[in-house]
Amino acid sequence: MKLPSYTITQGRDRAPARAMLKAIGFTDEDLRKPIIGIANTWIETMPCNYNLRELAGKVKEGIRAAGGTPMEFNTIAISDGVTMGTEGMKASLVSRDMIADSIELVGRGHMFDGIIALVACDKTIPGAAMALLRLNIPGLVLYGGSILPGHYKGRDLTVQDVFEAVGAHASGKIDDAELLAIENAACPGPGACGGQFTANTMATVMEIIGLAPMATASVPQVDPRKDDVARRCGQIIVEAVRANRRPRDIVTRTAFENAIASVAATGGSTNAVLHLLAMAREAGVDLDIEDFQRVSERTPLLVDLKPAGKYVAVDVDKAGGIPVIAKRLVDGKYVDPSALTITGRTLGEEAAGAVETPGQEVIRPLSNPIKPTGGLVILKGNLAPEGCVIKVTGIERKIHQGPARVFDCEEEAMAAVTAGKIKAGDVVVIRYEGPRGGPGMREMLGVTGAIVGAGLGESVALLTDGRFSGATRGFMVGHVAPEAAVGGPIAAVREGDPITIDIANRKIEVGLTEQEIASRLSSWTPRPPRYQTGVFAKYVALVSSASEGAITSRVAAATTSSAR
Repeated sequence: MKLPSYTITQGRDRAPARAMLKAIGFTDEDLRKPIIGIANTWIETMPCNYNLRELAGKVKEGIRAAGGTPMEFNTIAISDGVTMGTEGMKASLVSRDMIADSIELVGRGHMFDGIIALVACDKTIPGAAMALLRLNIPGLVLYGGSILPGHYKGRDLTVQDVFEAVGAHASGKIDDAELLAIENAACPGPGACGGQFTANTMATVMEIIGLAPMATASVPQVDPRKDDVARRCGQIIVEAVRANRRPRDIVTRTAFENAIASVAATGGSTNAVLHLLAMAREAGVDLDIEDFQRVSERTPLLVDLKPAGKYVAVDVDKAGGIPVIAKRLVDGKYVDPSALTITGRTLGEEAAGAVETPGQEVIRPLSNPIKPTGGLVILKGNLAPEGCVIKVTGIERKIHQGPARVFDCEEEAMAAVTAGKIKAGDVVVIRYEGPRGGPGMREMLGVTGAIVGAGLGESVALLTDGRFSGATRGFMVGHVAPEAAVGGPIAAVREGDPITIDIANRKIEVGLTEQEIASRLSSWTPRPPRYQTGVFAKYVALVSSASEGAITSRVAAATTSSAR
């Protein structure tokens, strides 16, 4: 088999390269085998990715057993949960594209024959997938796994409960001791945040879209079974190299629609919209924000998971794992079972092997969905001509009308919420937090958690050109596009303007005429970039609209620039 890595390792002229590789223990026999890059996002700044260093060793065992040679390298990761509500959170979305860039760069530089990416925290998953689609060499994604739930006063806890406890404390509903007890109990060990938040949403997506082997993601990070999962993935990537099975063979338009259905059926994170759009651009697949609405409308909500539901991610594993979700979607004809996966088997063939735990209540039967339609709704209107997204799991009301409470950054809004200045009926507007305006499109879990914790979740709405955590729940609208920083209509909103968010009719409107909006915007001037140098400055120069996945490319940036 003529391997790409032979350009680096074989022939007379490559003797210096071999000499250097032999210095760290590789042999001539090792260098004749398929060389598999292991892109490891391990980092000691969060629990999400903490066990990936050890997991990489098990992946290497699987690669070697299958006749390959592993070479591990690292990339970066940013913890959303740790940085939430601070200037540091602006690095989160930026990190997705930097992760993709770094994996692509090492892959191109060292000409690996295949790549397996070890991921866990939110942006590491789509970042790795974007890199694999760019490189288009055999590759797969291995998710480190969810954290176990914490326990307090007879209930399961996730980090979501801590954010909401902050709001409860600020409103006087709990005292210092109660807040500390929840803080101490919520996160008992390594693993990614434990609901169907962004990490577990994107892990589900990877199995359904075909880039992760079925039955690998739902095994918790601290479960001993994860070692066997890692070895199996090491073997699968070598098999994929021998079969020349490439990401773009797998991640087709059909696969994207299957992935969207999995997000809708599981009540997944709104961030999936952003990340799947970005992946589609890397794959050269035509995918539009309206496709999420179309697929969500035809897909029932079947899985009862936090943030709006009852169960946590490890309960999916106990119920039989993501294969059971896949089988529900196949049996209900909500996905195309003919789609290829990294194993060479189809999605339908993989789903057929699902073993459901008798009596489980996490994944509903097709005859008894939680809701007849999925968890995502795309809204458009004079406030968001390019669209925005709301997650409707756990929301019963279909419309909210109220006065705008306008804030030009997250910190201002958080201060107002915790000071008791937000009242029932208000529409909290947080702007200049988009891809360019932030920069980096911060998540708003601190604010949304505080609103819910203060008892306002059923009576207050929030909209932003920023993002939400997958742990966000309530009447919260994100990804408003165009963003304020490029002169989108959200920049024209003033305190007290009447805003209507109509889920049934998919409308988001401010009670102003087009002439009034245009008049206000005619006197609007762009804000100078907050960062003039460094990675944030480069990001602002390149990033596209949220409606395009907030990807960084010259084509995307030129399109956004010409639209202003």
